[in-house]
Amino acid sequence: MGNTYQQTRFLLGTPDTRRAPPDTGVEVAFAGRSNAGKSSALNTITGQRSLARISKAPGRTREINFFEVTEGRRLVDLPGYGYAKVSKSVKQDWQKNIARYLERRQSLCGVILLMDVRHPLKDHDRQVLAWCRAADLPTHVLLTKADKLKRGPAKAALLKTARELATLHPAATLQLFSSHTGEGTETVQQQLDDWLGYSAEYEES
Repeated sequence: MGNTYQQTRFLLGTPDTRRAPPDTGVEVAFAGRSNAGKSSALNTITGQRSLARISKAPGRTREINFFEVTEGRRLVDLPGYGYAKVSKSVKQDWQKNIARYLERRQSLCGVILLMDVRHPLKDHDRQVLAWCRAADLPTHVLLTKADKLKRGPAKAALLKTARELATLHPAATLQLFSSHTGEGTETVQQQLDDWLGYSAEYEES
């Protein structure tokens, strides 16, 4: 199953949704606060060390980056949001761009929302969940950096987030994830398989 994602390659990066690849096929977007671990998660899921660049400085990904898994199937890395050291106008531009992309992109079939397990459901996360719910977009939440907490506190954070999620976006699903240990990688790959249509192909073959 994971082998499919090892083929993933960078297509293009653009700060403007109007320069995105043609709106055909299917794609899954990765959204999250700056420093939530999006780049690390993408690298872990695809089994590639440097597919997405990991920066020590949060807020470096200012473009929407498109990656092709196989023809007509893409993963999309959205700019991180909520980073304090960025000017207000830049923040507003990011938010407008992300909102426009989530609401209008026809090929978008699901959103992976990443949140640090130690600080879940900040205001911007709630905003993205509201956009996803309004656009009727399937959403799967990764509570990242699960290795930073012991098993008990990590489970408690999962349950607390699940309770809030039931109100914010009742159809959304949730799991623990660690790019450091690989915990939860197979679960999120299975979710991607379902959304991108690989699951049906595996069953047929």
